[in-house]
Amino acid sequence: MKKGYLFTSARLGFRNWSSEDLASLLAINQDPEVMAFFPDLISREETESFINKMQAKCEEKEYCYFAVDELQGGSFIGFIGLSDQDFKASFTPCIDIGWRLARSAWGKGFATEGARRCLLYAFEELGMETVLSLCPTVNTRSWRVMENIGMQRLGTFKHPGLKEYSKLETCYLYEIRHDS
Repeated sequence: MKKGYLFTSARLGFRNWSSEDLASLLAINQDPEVMAFFPDLISREETESFINKMQAKCEEKEYCYFAVDELQGGSFIGFIGLSDQDFKASFTPCIDIGWRLARSAWGKGFATEGARRCLLYAFEELGMETVLSLCPTVNTRSWRVMENIGMQRLGTFKHPGLKEYSKLETCYLYEIRHDS
């Protein structure tokens, strides 16, 4: 089992990224089912850049989309965490909560468990007041997790980064406040 968890939940360990995570995250990013609600699969170079960005963000801000291991066995299952969003929209800049898990980790409640733990970290440890989340309206699994963790749907918006993808462009925006 990898050590150095920043925090844990009942079944998950949250940590900063390491170069050892590249192959596992690349496999997730190359899985067409996992990436069904993204414009494209993500290349090795893009995956490596993401890991480097998350490592720096975690060191600088004490949050990122954390690398997540299943504690029983210590296997890497993907990421869950917090990140800055600054694309052009009425609600940005903001902090958003998101996740991407290997298909082998689906259907086990890990996204919900992990997102709840990340919200506790955001509110209790980092002093955040509001966290948002967004996903294409067709991504039923993700918006159900958002609702399961107590987020409220604020409405829909057209994501400026998805203009060329009509199936993905219309997104739900969710919010949760510390006092919720």
